[in-house]
Amino acid sequence: MRQNPLARLALIMLCMALPLAVAGQSPKTSKSARTPVYTYKELQAFEHDPNDYTQGLIFQDGLFYEGTGQHGRSRLQKYQYIKGKKKVLQTVDLPYQYFGEGIALLQGKVVQLTWQSQKGFIYLASDLRKIGEFSYPGEGWGLTSDGRDFYMSDGSASIRVMDGGRLLSQQQYVVKRTLEVRDQGAPVPMLNELEIVRGELYANVWHTERIAVISLKTGEVLRWIDLSNLLSPMLRTDPEAVLNGIAYDPAGNRLFVTGKLWPTLFQIREEPKGK
Repeated sequence: MRQNPLARLALIMLCMALPLAVAGQSPKTSKSARTPVYTYKELQAFEHDPNDYTQGLIFQDGLFYEGTGQHGRSRLQKYQYIKGKKKVLQTVDLPYQYFGEGIALLQGKVVQLTWQSQKGFIYLASDLRKIGEFSYPGEGWGLTSDGRDFYMSDGSASIRVMDGGRLLSQQQYVVKRTLEVRDQGAPVPMLNELEIVRGELYANVWHTERIAVISLKTGEVLRWIDLSNLLSPMLRTDPEAVLNGIAYDPAGNRLFVTGKLWPTLFQIREEPKGK
């Protein structure tokens, strides 16, 4: 689907139209019941490698971990910013046959998905040394952790909640439950990169400028964050240079976002529209 232009166009149109249609067209839904749409304030901008096809982003203890995709260009990287300049600390390249996807950090280990290979990798966060592998059915897209379990997207409106302990200790893929994401009753497909922020699940919706903020209990979209024009269209050199990458710093209550092939990583603050 990601490489078929017609299929991609149809899915993008469906993805963008469904929430709007349900929220705005249903005769049973009043204006007050529509899902809130927030905007953003840019707080800081950092340099980002425009060649990185960002699939997953994490921030912890002053360090960024980033997983990238595409065959022959997929990797896991750890870096930090010193006086605004990016300093790469460690990099692990994936073999050519693997298309890297989302990443998550739990118990000092980084887990990385792949797109269609049905295989994931486990690394030590300290030195990015690979210590294990596991298998799963279907496609891997986004990944995050709540400190106990992993939340995994696959391009649909469903989020799989995987047993974190079993995955890390026994390298076993075990789904504890499935979260069906809905906005005003309509499924929200094409969920991609994930991050848990202050007890809520943030999800990029592929090929849109929006982040869905989702209830971890019900799967209901609580609000949208509209990031339109965060990166100037002049700096998007590829049709796939779309929003994808969310990292949260709980210690500093900071939210970072970037995109595939973006030259910039942003620190932002979400705000209600009209503020």
